[in-house]
Amino acid sequence: MPIAVGSTAPDFSLKSKNADGLADVKLSDNGGKATVLLFFPLAFTGVCTQEFCDVTAGLSAYEALNARVIGVSVDSPFAQEAWANANSIKITLASDLNKEVTQAYDVVFPMLAGVGDTSARAAFVIGADGIVKYAEQTPAPTDLPNFDAIKAALAG
Repeated sequence: MPIAVGSTAPDFSLKSKNADGLADVKLSDNGGKATVLLFFPLAFTGVCTQEFCDVTAGLSAYEALNARVIGVSVDSPFAQEAWANANSIKITLASDLNKEVTQAYDVVFPMLAGVGDTSARAAFVIGADGIVKYAEQTPAPTDLPNFDAIKAALAG
């Protein structure tokens, strides 16, 4: 069960790979914006690729709602960068290789396809004040979050 709406979102500092090298991604560095936090099981998988290509295509809708989008998986930042480059994904991707943030948000998916624990597919809207406004973990890794509900939470 993911952390509850109304609770304070756990802050984090994760690594992201970009053209300049490794960078820190922190929830608290939100610049006065809301954050859409999208946990996903693994890069280079069909459903994850489709989700992040779709979110990239609609990124302007989140920007119009004064929100930034961060994707989090247990992949290394180098694998995330290769996946993003291969699929033209423009969302900030953050590596939770040690699964600490996945555990803090209580969205661990145990033994995905027998390969080990990963992040479940989950979505959070975190207000600029650090409070969780929306929380969802999908029933199965093949299910996508309710993006209409995410946008409604941002608009509300």
